[in-house]
Amino acid sequence: MKNITILGSTGSIGVSTLEIISAHPDRFRVIAITAGKNLELFARQIKQFCPRIAVVASCDDVPRLKDLCSGLDVTILGGVEGLIAAATADETDMVVAAIVGAAGLVPTAAAIRARKDIALANKEILVTAGHLFMELVKEFGVRLFPVDSEHSAIFQSIEGHRSEDIQKIILTASGGPFLNTPASQLVQVSVRDALNHPNWNMGKKITIDSATMMNKGLEVIEARWLFDTPVEKIQVNIHPQSIIHSMVEYVDGCVIAQLGTPDMKAPIAYALAYPERIETGVKPLDLTVFSGLTFFNPDNDKFPCLGLAYRAINAGESMPAVMNAANEIAVAEFLDGRIGFTQIAETIERTMAAHSAHDLCTIEAVLKADLWGREFARETCKEIGR
Repeated sequence: MKNITILGSTGSIGVSTLEIISAHPDRFRVIAITAGKNLELFARQIKQFCPRIAVVASCDDVPRLKDLCSGLDVTILGGVEGLIAAATADETDMVVAAIVGAAGLVPTAAAIRARKDIALANKEILVTAGHLFMELVKEFGVRLFPVDSEHSAIFQSIEGHRSEDIQKIILTASGGPFLNTPASQLVQVSVRDALNHPNWNMGKKITIDSATMMNKGLEVIEARWLFDTPVEKIQVNIHPQSIIHSMVEYVDGCVIAQLGTPDMKAPIAYALAYPERIETGVKPLDLTVFSGLTFFNPDNDKFPCLGLAYRAINAGESMPAVMNAANEIAVAEFLDGRIGFTQIAETIERTMAAHSAHDLCTIEAVLKADLWGREFARETCKEIGR
């Protein structure tokens, strides 16, 4: 029996994780779960999975959650201290890090220090503080399993092979809802249009990131740290069918790929049960129904966010943290209707241009850079959204 804590149980990854756990009650037990604002769903999860600890992001929501869970044997906490308590609970064997954005930094770092294995779905952790987290993983001897479908695919494609034989990592991207939309029309797209992903069912923030291709830029940075690979060896290919989730090219010219139906339950289950494979309920892949699988290079002029991510990781130091912070603010402002779709990239670029990259030696320094990026991006959105 493996004991699981889920940071972010009401998001798309958290919900899928609980579906896997529910299907395998003999293998997994929920020890702690955390959530943001969706208290009704959270309360239903608490009633179904009976965690020992339940944490809401805001301490102000603790009384309301206690009312919803009246009579249940659960400790209800709030805020960062509560997140740390959930991430470091004694019984926990593995922490599923699925909080969206930089908010997952502190509790995930605490989980590593408490020697908990990590199933990582929060790519922003490695984007903002990759070198610090990989040093922590090494120092405390924990295992880090990627949950992103692309990084899980790479992880599976390098199993049994020598890292020195890797020539190139190829991340695939669907291209999002605007793959075939002329660049001139992107200025006018609505929030509803941007949330209409052709292949994947995801949360709002990651869906917008997919539409701008920032999600792929974040994945490039994440891959650089996860697989200790120079960024110049990480390539992005547009693959609209989303069947090949990523590939690894070796020095002998051979390419190994992982294929599957687009469903996050598969990579989640692989991380939870590694090295075993378990039933997921994912529809088996039938390649005979496809007329073909296509690949081509991304249009960096049409989707500048991908280039901005490469620019950030090449600048290094604090720049990726600032880029990520600006993106989180810009996406939120777009979702709230205060800036246009193309102004997401404009906000990020302006914020990066105003920042002088500096060394980050602690998580606290990362959070400080993150705060600077958020404040500058927020002011930039006010200016360009007028």
